[in-house]
Amino acid sequence: MITKMKKLDFLVYYREYEAFLEKLRSLGVVHVSTLRQGSPAPDSGLGADLKKLSRMQSVLASVSNACKSVGLQTAVSVSNADEVLDNYDALMNSKTQLEQNLQALSRERSQLQPWGDFEPSNVARLAESGYCIRFYSCPLKSFNEEWTERYNAIKVEGDRQKTYFITITGADVRPDIDAEECRLPQTSLSAIQVREQELKARLDAIPAQLAGLGQSGIPLLEDAIARTENRIGMERVRLSGEKTCDDSLVLLEGWVPAAQVSVVTEAIESAGVYCDVQDPEAGDDIPIQLDNNRFAKLFEPLTKLYMLPSYQELDLTLMFAPFFMLFFGLCLGDMGYGLLMIVALPVFTKLFQLINPNFSKWLVVLFGASTMLCGTLSGTFFGFNIYDLNIPFIQSMKELLYTDNSTMFTVSLCIGVVQILFGMILKAVNLTIQCGFKAAISTVGWILLLVTVAVCALAGIDFGSPVVLAVLGIAAVGIFLLNTPGKNPLLNIGVGLWDTYNMATGLLGDVLSYVRLFALGLSGGILANVFNSMAVGMKPDNPVAGFIVMVLIFVIGHALNIFMNILGAIVHPMRLTFVEFFKNAGYTGGGVEYSPFKIRNNN
Repeated sequence: MITKMKKLDFLVYYREYEAFLEKLRSLGVVHVSTLRQGSPAPDSGLGADLKKLSRMQSVLASVSNACKSVGLQTAVSVSNADEVLDNYDALMNSKTQLEQNLQALSRERSQLQPWGDFEPSNVARLAESGYCIRFYSCPLKSFNEEWTERYNAIKVEGDRQKTYFITITGADVRPDIDAEECRLPQTSLSAIQVREQELKARLDAIPAQLAGLGQSGIPLLEDAIARTENRIGMERVRLSGEKTCDDSLVLLEGWVPAAQVSVVTEAIESAGVYCDVQDPEAGDDIPIQLDNNRFAKLFEPLTKLYMLPSYQELDLTLMFAPFFMLFFGLCLGDMGYGLLMIVALPVFTKLFQLINPNFSKWLVVLFGASTMLCGTLSGTFFGFNIYDLNIPFIQSMKELLYTDNSTMFTVSLCIGVVQILFGMILKAVNLTIQCGFKAAISTVGWILLLVTVAVCALAGIDFGSPVVLAVLGIAAVGIFLLNTPGKNPLLNIGVGLWDTYNMATGLLGDVLSYVRLFALGLSGGILANVFNSMAVGMKPDNPVAGFIVMVLIFVIGHALNIFMNILGAIVHPMRLTFVEFFKNAGYTGGGVEYSPFKIRNNN
């Protein structure tokens, strides 16, 4: 659900404005409305703080990653965040210079490799003695054997495209050769290789140096980031005030949870600040604070991943949470996988947090439990079918729970019908809350029509029954005549026909989308079974080697299958929730998250 908010209008004497903002920030419960005064003043320092904050956050992320990948290193001595930034810049400049030097050495090595390892000084000494050595390359077919006689040409190396050769002549002889003369670096190949090794060693040491910088620099950066965020927050709120009464008063608008109004009013009463408390009005940009029970709160990151609801509509987090948990279990659908998620909870929590950092370990536990329960429908345990075991308890479970593929296909479609109808009911409730029952009559008509058709089809009731016809007639009136109350009846009929077309085409596609629950569960089970067959079929005859190979294939294969299927079990239920369910529930979203003006710290 959404926390009830109250709008607060503060009227402050301009000389007391700064002290009032400090008081407001210490309370930490007021969400200040967005900037009214446009761009900050050039001398406000807000732009510089924003740039520095972005830079510090980037450096913090870089050194934190270095600490995670390299581990603990000897701490670099730094006393403040500016020194951390300077040291980081120096390391990055050094890294860039080393990479550029390595690229240059790589080019020189490529130039020298065809000629082998020789000392350029020896070539220079021969030239001083009157023997001039020149280096050439030419296409393979362009080499002229006459050059051997005239210029003492000697082939050095060749490949499929080029021939490399040298000529040895007197200092006063310039060979007339149709070939490209090579200008080689004045160093040996072995010297370049040694230099490359030195530079690579220095380059490889930079992550450790970053980690060392992080040992002492991370706390300094976190503290500086918190202080900079506080300055930015204060400046933004200060600029959000609107000067009035010849600039002698400042009007500031904010929002606070209804339960916290008395805390704010009592705190500022002694400060001589006028505060007007109002209920939200249509058109107000009201911040959203979700207030759900412990179960639904686990799924709030998914709601925020899409968008927060608007203040006037229902929060659907609790409504989709059980469905999402069920969808995940059906997509993964293996008792062994679910058990592993719970047993290896820290590992899987880290995996889930790679998808969304706000996922909690308890959400992973719920997903694991759902996977185990849904796995009982197929009886799979790491790809093995436990229902093949001739154990009385297992066979009793099979008789009670086993569901074949054709039944699972039908179950997936039925789940889709139930969730879509549930979404339409929520849409009717939403419309009733926001606009009155008249706005929801058409939606109620569609619900009545669909439920009646479904019940008659499943129960075998004759559609010609007077009761059924009466219910369908009531639904038709709502759909075709009362869809836009107060409008021309002909317009209502046209809108009803258009809605009918959209329903006929859209609902079918929406329901069929739920087949993915069956398809993903089936494909994951097939892959698990394939890896099991590979582990048994590919093991060598040697008992020890065979066991090792079998275990490796089993572990690696199932690890890949779990990873791929967990991604699918998150992404596809999200698609069903955000597209099919939210659409049929009339979810508009677009809410701005409640972010109170308060002192930020580095915890």
